[in-house]
Amino acid sequence: MARDYVRTIQDMERYYYGGSATTGYTYSSGDILKADAPMLSTTAGTYQAIYGRKVWSQLNQEFNAFSLLPKKPWERSGWRIITDKPSFNVGGGLAENATLPDTTKPSFLHVASKPKTIGHAFDLSEVSMFLSDKDDGLGDVRQVLKEEMGKHHADHINQMLLEDVTNPAGNDLESLDRLTTDASKMQTSAHVDDTTDHDLYSISRTGDDEWHNAEADVDASGNRNLSLNQLDGLFQQIWKRGGNPKVMLTGYDTLMRVQQLLQSQQRFMESKRVTPTYNGVKGVPGIEAGFIVATYNGVPLIPSKDVVQEASGISRIYYFDTDYLWFQTAIPTQYFESGIETGDPFAINRLGQEGLYRTMGEVWDSFFGAGGSIRDLA
Repeated sequence: MARDYVRTIQDMERYYYGGSATTGYTYSSGDILKADAPMLSTTAGTYQAIYGRKVWSQLNQEFNAFSLLPKKPWERSGWRIITDKPSFNVGGGLAENATLPDTTKPSFLHVASKPKTIGHAFDLSEVSMFLSDKDDGLGDVRQVLKEEMGKHHADHINQMLLEDVTNPAGNDLESLDRLTTDASKMQTSAHVDDTTDHDLYSISRTGDDEWHNAEADVDASGNRNLSLNQLDGLFQQIWKRGGNPKVMLTGYDTLMRVQQLLQSQQRFMESKRVTPTYNGVKGVPGIEAGFIVATYNGVPLIPSKDVVQEASGISRIYYFDTDYLWFQTAIPTQYFESGIETGDPFAINRLGQEGLYRTMGEVWDSFFGAGGSIRDLA
């Protein structure tokens, strides 16, 4: 090729890629562009995501209410309580050489309670267990379900403990909401539809008798703003009854409302960060009596997701004296399995595996007046 042949880019393309001007073919820079078919990650049949064996739970399964209750062994199915003091109209100051006064005595009452059985089960087929460690399976799928169902078991117990007062326990555990009510106030303010909503154990909580009522701050007119006077007032009422709250339980929304109330009280002098703990349960880290609240009146303030939230309002606040409130444990939580993997498919009558978590017990409250609640909060 003559040296002066390549004068334009078209001449260079003709030289390197072939072709001849004599054929009548017109060359341009666009002649070499192709209708490509690239291999992409979305090309059918070429890519398959591997999801791995780790399962990341997206659920909040905390069970703070159940955790903060002390646990005691079930030794008997009832207890005795004193419901009234001896008469003040008998005895007292005696005149010189006076006859002895008439005798008197307090009023006694039997309280009976039976343990409740709480169970949660799951099952797997033999094929699902076989394939779980093949291909892109979960690995040990039985272990995955066992772990998650254990959390669910405790989570559901937590929800039972925080059921609204209008939901009688039935076969479920008695709720802390029911234990911290004042039957006379709740019935007068139309908070309950039926007087038996308050009955628990073997006690009929009708009438104005103080002994079977907790200290409840309610408002029949509707939700009202939370105030420090309400928080302090309930402490005073419980102290007057003879209780001494050891822990407070509320929702995360009310915890933030208390924080807002106390923010104006904050003093920047030797502020100390604390994390409230009670019976192994940790609350929200914060600064004592200010900003993110850790304690109030020296009492740990623990949040739980299951505390009853008022309609168009915020969560209730519970005061517990755990000297008189605990979980009476008949049988602690146990895990059972049966099926093909344990060599007994006949027990479940199929080729698979079944697991079960079971807890037996009941919430006991030996002094209603030592606890209380603040309700109807906006």
